[in-house]
Amino acid sequence: MCPAAKRKPTQPPPKSYHHGNLRETLLAAAESTLAERGLQGTTLRDVAKAAGVSHAAPYHHFASLNDLLAAVAERGFVALGDAMERVTATPDTRERLLQIAQAYVGCARAQPARFRLMFAPQLTQGDAYPALKRASHRAFGFLMAAACAHDPVKGPELALCGWSLSHGLSNLLIDGAFDVLPTPVADTDALVRQLAARALGPL
Repeated sequence: MCPAAKRKPTQPPPKSYHHGNLRETLLAAAESTLAERGLQGTTLRDVAKAAGVSHAAPYHHFASLNDLLAAVAERGFVALGDAMERVTATPDTRERLLQIAQAYVGCARAQPARFRLMFAPQLTQGDAYPALKRASHRAFGFLMAAACAHDPVKGPELALCGWSLSHGLSNLLIDGAFDVLPTPVADTDALVRQLAARALGPL
């Protein structure tokens, strides 16, 4: 009779992902890594580790770190566009623009690392990431439509002014610039409305 074979120690089964879940897991891990380390400190290895997968796993969906980051930035613009779209039913065109400004700043402050990534030069220059460009154009389109509905002649100018104001204000708030002013800002949401209203001019 053959001697009993020694049992090999039980190995935990490898992690498995249902179809499509790995990509979403990597995107979520990239967002958390960005929030923790910033853009300059984020690598594919860091993202893979945060996702609990092998270092090679991200390459199943993304050819490079920039490809992964572009997908994260695209999600940011989709979220921004969705936030703007939710207020497009506001009947008063002035109020609609004020709410769009609030939505913009709100999205930026909710996900500051992703917000900065959305405008990173290595992602926004050229046509390397058409899906990202489409998402950004969609978001700006809601602002443009609202601005043109408010003033058919000066709509494009209003849209650029509103985007610039909201973007600059978002960065100032994220950087804590208002915290060191002699007169601190107590209500940032009210400040967004006040500045946007000034840009639109008197009623």
